[in-house]
Amino acid sequence: MDELTGVPHWDRASWPRTTERLTLRPAVDADAEAMFAYRSLPEVARWMTWQPPDLESWLAAFDKRRPYTATVLLGDELIGDLYLKTENAWSQTEVRDQAKDVSAEIGWCLAPEHEGRGYATEAVRDLLSFVFDGLGLRRVHAECFAVNEPSWRLMERLGMRREAHTVKDALHRDGRWYDGLTYALLAEEWRT
Repeated sequence: MDELTGVPHWDRASWPRTTERLTLRPAVDADAEAMFAYRSLPEVARWMTWQPPDLESWLAAFDKRRPYTATVLLGDELIGDLYLKTENAWSQTEVRDQAKDVSAEIGWCLAPEHEGRGYATEAVRDLLSFVFDGLGLRRVHAECFAVNEPSWRLMERLGMRREAHTVKDALHRDGRWYDGLTYALLAEEWRT
């Protein structure tokens, strides 16, 4: 982990990483506008934790987001991004040092014109490979609104298990409370 809390060691992998159709690499400042182009779309922002009101606001906040972000490229086109933040596991005081940066929260976002082709599955699968094989973490988790079926279906395709279905615990910007889902995967599950 870097000096920033939860920032993964992107340098533990050779970049760019390539999959069958995609290229992944840590985000750079020059990616900000391309990411804003799809993240600001209502159909995308609907499920994101923040809907940037304008490009200026997005650019102002990008420095805080960038260290946790990898980009997904199809050829030279930025079509999505991945989120990775390492975390300490809950532990008792006597073993707290053994629980430092052993888990991570992951997330993803894909431009809508590239949905339905398996790109998100391919990209997140490679992110999981980096998390478990590159960083040596023991557990990952991801969360979504229960009504965001494409997101939880992706988690299930990747072998993640549903660990929690919470009832109306997540306040949406539309003013309604929604159920939430938490999925997780252990390193030993990933390797089998």
